[in-house]
Amino acid sequence: MSLQGVTNAERIHIGFFGIRNAGKSSLVNAVTGQNMAVVSNIKGTTTDPVKKAMELLPLGPVLIIDTPGLDDEGELGALRIQKTQDILKQTDIAVLVVDACIGISAEDEVLLAAFQERNLPYILVWNKVDLLDSMPDCKENEVCVSTITGAGIEKCKQMLGDFSKSNVPKKQIVADLLETGDVVVLVIPIDASAPKGRLILPQQQTIRDILDAGCTVVSCRDTELVQTLNALKEKPKLVITDSQAFGRVSKDVPEDILLTSFSILFARYKGELATLVQAVTKLSTLNDDDCILISEGCTHHRQCGDIGTVKIPNWITQFSKANPKYEFTSGQEFPKDLEEYALVIHCGGCMLNEKEMKHRIQTATHTNVPIVNYGIAIAYMHGILKRSVEIFPEIWALLD
Repeated sequence: MSLQGVTNAERIHIGFFGIRNAGKSSLVNAVTGQNMAVVSNIKGTTTDPVKKAMELLPLGPVLIIDTPGLDDEGELGALRIQKTQDILKQTDIAVLVVDACIGISAEDEVLLAAFQERNLPYILVWNKVDLLDSMPDCKENEVCVSTITGAGIEKCKQMLGDFSKSNVPKKQIVADLLETGDVVVLVIPIDASAPKGRLILPQQQTIRDILDAGCTVVSCRDTELVQTLNALKEKPKLVITDSQAFGRVSKDVPEDILLTSFSILFARYKGELATLVQAVTKLSTLNDDDCILISEGCTHHRQCGDIGTVKIPNWITQFSKANPKYEFTSGQEFPKDLEEYALVIHCGGCMLNEKEMKHRIQTATHTNVPIVNYGIAIAYMHGILKRSVEIFPEIWALLD
């Protein structure tokens, strides 16, 4: 979580792009009001993306990202360009910074085409106008600035802040499925892989979403679930479980109570639930020579009994009777070429923003590689997938 209490994955990502020495870093410093990026007249000063969380009203919590120049050179330059392209996959709003003394470059044209192809909201900033005899004619989504004199900086910030949130829709994890006064039980196993002294991010976010809906949250471990259900005066509207406890929890929750998992909720919240559900049948046709990619959006110390590297492969062997090969990625690592894989199994993506999660799903579907997430795969292998998506009638109908 950031200092302002909002995880970066939930912030609107604003990426600053352009060629080297266009003044991206200077503009980022001016917009944020801090010297967060090193600036100089030497081309290529920014070698890695630099990120800063801030509040940009009326848009709200945002993540400002400064990127290396798209015209970088050499072997290291190519790696820096790749990092810039990776940031583009995460970007909700783009800022193209153009050196007004040079004009729009070929690299800028490539960026503009990429913005339009992705239907990405953007503004074009003509920088260094203090060096010009006359101002360029700015179109509706353009602004002239000088990071030396400060001219146009406030207008640039206003243009960013005025982007309607309809450009970055506000979604709910589960609140839209509930009515005021509903009771929801969260099942949170405490085992060797559970973080000490805290709840993981999806659990925190789900609790807050339920509370915002005017509903009551009751949390328990899987070992106390039956006792908890019996203690309630009225049956809960919904039980949400950690995916790895799906098998046991499904046996303990009566059929007249809706059941799903945090991971399935996040498949809808950040991904494409229907796509993931329809792909899960690949688990029934695996062969020994298949290779499966298991990918997580966060980086953490893997312990004995880790769900991604231990539990899911064991469940796959038990379910499919096959012994496929596995590869594992975490954090920002995600292959561009997925053709060698028979299946991709992804975590819920709580540490990735929606743009990045959907990009990964689209990368798989464009290469005809089925992709599912942890909760969907686990529910399918335990024979309870249809019950687990009953709360989503349109998805439930796909399994008929």
